[in-house]
Amino acid sequence: MTKLLVVDDEKNIRRLYETELTRDGYEVTTAESAEEALEVLERSEPDLVVLDIRREGMDGIDCLRSIMETRRDLPVILNSAYSTYKQDFASWMADAYVVKSADLTELKDTIKDVLAKRGKI
Repeated sequence: MTKLLVVDDEKNIRRLYETELTRDGYEVTTAESAEEALEVLERSEPDLVVLDIRREGMDGIDCLRSIMETRRDLPVILNSAYSTYKQDFASWMADAYVVKSADLTELKDTIKDVLAKRGKI
């Protein structure tokens, strides 16, 4: 089963993504903060990370940098309510960038595409 790590500081978003992505056949782990996500990555091997950008403490861009330093092969999708970060050069390290929406179709399609390109499905 393909494993996803969803990182978002909003509890309702984490629950929604976990429910919807589990329904689609993924094994989903969630983390509330970037720091928690990095701890999860030390002890598990997800196939892909869905990472929110804007948050308290370490932001998603800094978390992305940390992931790339240690797990360069791990695909990351940045997922933000703000499209302005898409132009940030640092966000280009991610495999994809999806603007949050109540309709999860784009996120789900992007997850499938990135996993397929990386040979993980």
